[in-house]
Amino acid sequence: MHTVIDLRSDTVTRPTPAMRAAMAEAEVGDDVYEDDPSVNALQKQAALLMGKEAGLFVPSGTMGNALALMTHTHPGDEVLMDSEAHSMLYELGLPATLAHVLTRQFRSKVGVPDVEEIAGYIHPSNLHAPGTSLIILENTHNRAGGTVIPLEVHKAVQGLAKSHDLAVHLDGARLFNAAIATGIPAAEFAATTNSVTFCLSKGLGCPVGSVLCGTHTFIDRARRFRKMLGGGMRQAGILAAAGIYALENHIDRLAEDHRHARQLAAGLADVPGLTLETHEPPTNMVYFRTQLPAAQVAEALAAHDVLCGVTAPNRIRMVTHLDIDQEDIDRTITVLHQI
Repeated sequence: MHTVIDLRSDTVTRPTPAMRAAMAEAEVGDDVYEDDPSVNALQKQAALLMGKEAGLFVPSGTMGNALALMTHTHPGDEVLMDSEAHSMLYELGLPATLAHVLTRQFRSKVGVPDVEEIAGYIHPSNLHAPGTSLIILENTHNRAGGTVIPLEVHKAVQGLAKSHDLAVHLDGARLFNAAIATGIPAAEFAATTNSVTFCLSKGLGCPVGSVLCGTHTFIDRARRFRKMLGGGMRQAGILAAAGIYALENHIDRLAEDHRHARQLAAGLADVPGLTLETHEPPTNMVYFRTQLPAAQVAEALAAHDVLCGVTAPNRIRMVTHLDIDQEDIDRTITVLHQI
């Protein structure tokens, strides 16, 4: 049990002693010159896990999504994404400010997109319309409570995109959570897309970083945009070593986070004034509604050294991760029953 139980996000994880040792021993070079051996090894390993030709180490998932947008589109193009997508809500309007594209939003049912609705939003390019060039999917879906988009839906979107000559980008920030939850390798989800980014700094427990994967041509172009945005890091192998360690040691353990989320949800099911959005969280997120203002509930929890995320006036998110153990789950349940 930890003094402070931090359930705000799986981004709050700290590198384990073994990960720190790997970082300290990392062989490094200058990644802008593409001669950092640790970065090169991480990119190769990530591409292999995603079933893609090449990978590009970037400081954040947001930058990875930005590079995908900039690489797949031209200014003035139209991009389709979920109305609750991370790229829509939490990336400071980067489609407009960095990629200079228009966005059209489709709806999803608990994070799973309606392929027929997406089809209805596709615009061919003509003298009056910019033309749709890209579809973005998010798996797992954060705002929908860590929902996994089923592989068959991915395949349906892929078929739709091919029929209209569109690209598909997967914001796979927590894609390995989807893989562990379903037993389907991440590469099978990624195979339905032209590009994919996944975060090292969430459930995998690294201090920094994401990897964008795609074809060699795509990554070569994305590398130029990374430099443009200031993402060309130098002796980044110290950080890449953490990513290599995580990919070798922290993927399978995500199942423990999922188990903790289910236990947390079960313990909160009968707390007065709280309503769970799902009694069986699909991955590592527990969302619930509050009768009292969520900020007030969060403040009461913080007074007992339990931190959570307020996502709406009466909505709270708790996220399990490798720094949360069974005692933390039990204590959190006890505190919520007491406040």
